[in-house]
Amino acid sequence: MSLMTNTPLEQLPVLLDRQRRAFEREAVVSVEKRIDRINRVISLLVDNQVGLCEATSVDFGHRSLHQARMADIFGSINSLQYAKKNVHRWMKPQKRHVDPPLNILGAKAAVHYQPKGVVGAIATWNFPVWVPMSPLGAIFAAGNRCMLKLSEFTPHTSVLLQQLIGQYFDPEELVAVTGEQEVGSAFAALPFDHILFTGATGVGKHILRAAADNLTPVTLELGGKSPVVVGRNADLKKAGRAIAIGKSLNMGQVCLSPDYVLVHSASLNELIAEIENAFIEQFPTIRDNADYTAVINARHYARLQGYIDDAKAQDGEIRVVNPAKESFAMQREGVHKIPPTLIIEPKESMKVMQEEIFGPLLPIKSYQHIDDAIDYINAHPRPLGLYLFSDDARETERVLSRTISGGVTINDVMQHVSCEDLPFGGIGASGMGNYHGPEGFRTFSHVRSVYKQSRINMMQLMGMKPPYTDKVSKILDSMIKK
Repeated sequence: MSLMTNTPLEQLPVLLDRQRRAFEREAVVSVEKRIDRINRVISLLVDNQVGLCEATSVDFGHRSLHQARMADIFGSINSLQYAKKNVHRWMKPQKRHVDPPLNILGAKAAVHYQPKGVVGAIATWNFPVWVPMSPLGAIFAAGNRCMLKLSEFTPHTSVLLQQLIGQYFDPEELVAVTGEQEVGSAFAALPFDHILFTGATGVGKHILRAAADNLTPVTLELGGKSPVVVGRNADLKKAGRAIAIGKSLNMGQVCLSPDYVLVHSASLNELIAEIENAFIEQFPTIRDNADYTAVINARHYARLQGYIDDAKAQDGEIRVVNPAKESFAMQREGVHKIPPTLIIEPKESMKVMQEEIFGPLLPIKSYQHIDDAIDYINAHPRPLGLYLFSDDARETERVLSRTISGGVTINDVMQHVSCEDLPFGGIGASGMGNYHGPEGFRTFSHVRSVYKQSRINMMQLMGMKPPYTDKVSKILDSMIKK
């Protein structure tokens, strides 16, 4: 019997209607109310951090509690505190320029930021607390209410979050919905004022189609194969350590995880050794290591094993980082650990080079010239992240100017997402739209233009109205020119 129950489909439009009616009654959402809602999310996370982290570990079979606290709890609180700190400034109308002579006569223009209403946020499983809770900073800062669809793949975390949200929030402010694919499809088809989806590219396409019927604006944070480019003269020890540490977060089950590495052929063997050493330093043992996170479930474990088997079948060079020579054949029930696995000089026909990995596998491919690496990246769908290790300014500029990705981290991996003042989002197959930073506030706000006419209406004064005369023609002749 499943731990998690489906929210009845007939309740979904009722919940949305309650939130929308409450939003309309409130009319003006004060800064105090916005901060209060953000504070309650922070309190929920701080007060219940142990239980939430333990729930994520149960859902994964085993998950590093330190990484859960770091990524899911602190990561969420960091976003919420940032929004709380800046909401006063973000809410202020922005003055815009009015052309003379109207500005002299008193005409004024400004942009006002209004709440959109009710945001529907659909969360994925890999960070089952951070993904749904972090965006609430911008959603509440913008003055909205929110319905969350939590992941069915992390039932213990989702049920606990649903219960906690019910304790800290009135369902007219924030409510959590649970259920399988049928619930998710019905949720995406609701006439929200904005939808935020985090997850796989294929599912994102279905979300976009469902939202189209209601003309609902959508922000998609998807993923893809985020490359690491190691420059010709990069510090290989630092690069190897950073790549291994980044790949170790959630053991690669991150939308921004390094998906493959491109390194100059002369540095290939040295970089491989540095990555292996960095993994061994972190994980001298793996099987019963509390810091080593398992693959989420049997289906994803089989998928990753399939990638390895496919690479072996194509004569790929496989290097398994297993310093204690442990066996992973008979693991505890519900635990699916795979040691770090490097695939050297992979063929393009291998599945590991065709699909997003989302696990502790890392292909490493050599290039002869930096333009070869650039051309390879550009021949594939736009990635969510791009990582470059280089201290060469010309090389760095060349990679930045000739590639396109959602975001970039230089001399590390994934760190751009931790800088709250930067927008976060993808492009093309890796997503659309942004949240985080002031862009997140604007994503969940209606940007409303407000123009106040001067006491003297110049258009009427100049006779720019029917019936048109020769005077109007002369005025237009003087205005239309190169």
